[in-house]
Amino acid sequence: MILIKSPQEIEKMRIAGRIVALAHQAIAPLIKPGVTTKEIEMVADKVIRANGATPSFKGYGGYPASVCTSVNQVLVHGIPSNTKLKEGDIISVDIGANYLGYHGDSAWTYAVGKISKQAEALLKVTHDSLFIGLENAKVGKRVGDISHAVQTYVEKHGFSIPKDYGGHGIGSNLHEEPFIPNFGTADSGVALRTGMVLAIEPMVHIGHDETEVLLDDWTVVSKDGSLTAHYEHTVVITETGYEILTKL
Repeated sequence: MILIKSPQEIEKMRIAGRIVALAHQAIAPLIKPGVTTKEIEMVADKVIRANGATPSFKGYGGYPASVCTSVNQVLVHGIPSNTKLKEGDIISVDIGANYLGYHGDSAWTYAVGKISKQAEALLKVTHDSLFIGLENAKVGKRVGDISHAVQTYVEKHGFSIPKDYGGHGIGSNLHEEPFIPNFGTADSGVALRTGMVLAIEPMVHIGHDETEVLLDDWTVVSKDGSLTAHYEHTVVITETGYEILTKL
């Protein structure tokens, strides 16, 4: 069942989203060669808790950390560790905050020092596909319109979309209906209505679209070892379009 959020619920999610954005703002300057993914997690966790929220991911389904840190070929759900970032890496940091029982969720992919031209192109296309998808996040459109827009843009630039992962509804639960794939057919799927809150999150591979899950049962990697990127915002559908909740 898809839940329409009340103005009071949306306001709590607006605060949760702002806390997520503050955490991203805090970690961005840290991301450079020699920093560990655990250090990134610790800073994000501190910001979330200092603003009256708790990390949405900690303990969710048994997940062991406060944020996800996914480096290079890791698509999603990378677990923070003492591994140090290196010049030329890219890292996707996925952050969720629970404020008074309501969640905000946003992921961003960061360059570590100077990265390759191919990696730069991957980040730009993935980032831009998020906003191209969001152009369809309005009343009168359907979930499939968002999915189709993302897929068309990404594939036009020669990259691929992993099929097993995508966006989702969000609210008092971190993952709610509807599922929002990053590929699909225009004018299909659930009709968008005012008050729906959605986490839209394009995930893109340089290489083939196949993924596999590592032995920790969390870390998802591209099967061919190619670079991956991931961008996500939580948005609410409004009478005139959409509002991004996970920004300052």
